[in-house]
Amino acid sequence: MKRIACLLALGCAATLAHAETPEHYHYGMHLDIAKVISQTLPQGCEAGEARMVYLDSKGEQHTLIYQRTGEDCRY
Repeated sequence: MKRIACLLALGCAATLAHAETPEHYHYGMHLDIAKVISQTLPQGCEAGEARMVYLDSKGEQHTLIYQRTGEDCRY
């Protein structure tokens, strides 16, 4: 029983260690976006922080934070 608990603890630690940190977009940054998984956009019409989770061409998941106007703008 102790062995199973130890293996579970190691598995959880490995998962936490693999958690990626979001990357902030900067002008001229090369993006390798093969598939968008999810996107969170700012509310209202002001500029704000948007977040996109995507897979690159190697199938690795990334999170990108960038600035954009809210989705409620009507021009």
